[in-house]
Amino acid sequence: MHATFPEEIDVLFIAGFGPIVTNQKASERLYSDMLRLPLESIEGYDGYLYTARVKGVKHFALWPLDKAALSCFGKNEWPKELPVPQAWLEVDVADIEVATRVLEQAGYRLLVRLQQEPWGQTVTRFLSPEGMLMAVTHTPFLRGKQ
Repeated sequence: MHATFPEEIDVLFIAGFGPIVTNQKASERLYSDMLRLPLESIEGYDGYLYTARVKGVKHFALWPLDKAALSCFGKNEWPKELPVPQAWLEVDVADIEVATRVLEQAGYRLLVRLQQEPWGQTVTRFLSPEGMLMAVTHTPFLRGKQ
């Protein structure tokens, strides 16, 4: 049974997905060496390896826990009172402000609210009931990319 809200979140696509990494070498061995995903690094963002060159996914990345904490809390440590996420999932939505408002009205604790990222994405982050780091996003450079 679904709760009814005056506004709805309209998910357009999954913008990105990947593991939250706590052991960089082990993760690189699996995803790069064993699965042979064409992972690339981003200069100045150590440990974040990504690809947009695998069919069926717009953006897959190994996101180090300290970098996820920095994005959410402005420091490299994940808060001890919150569950440590094992993965992250971002869904691009038609209207980021409506999606953020609906999540707030539903009682979700927002870790980041309508944050403007340097790469042009707007993001609202929260933890799912399973402890996954979730986000509703507006990602202009992924729109129209099939």
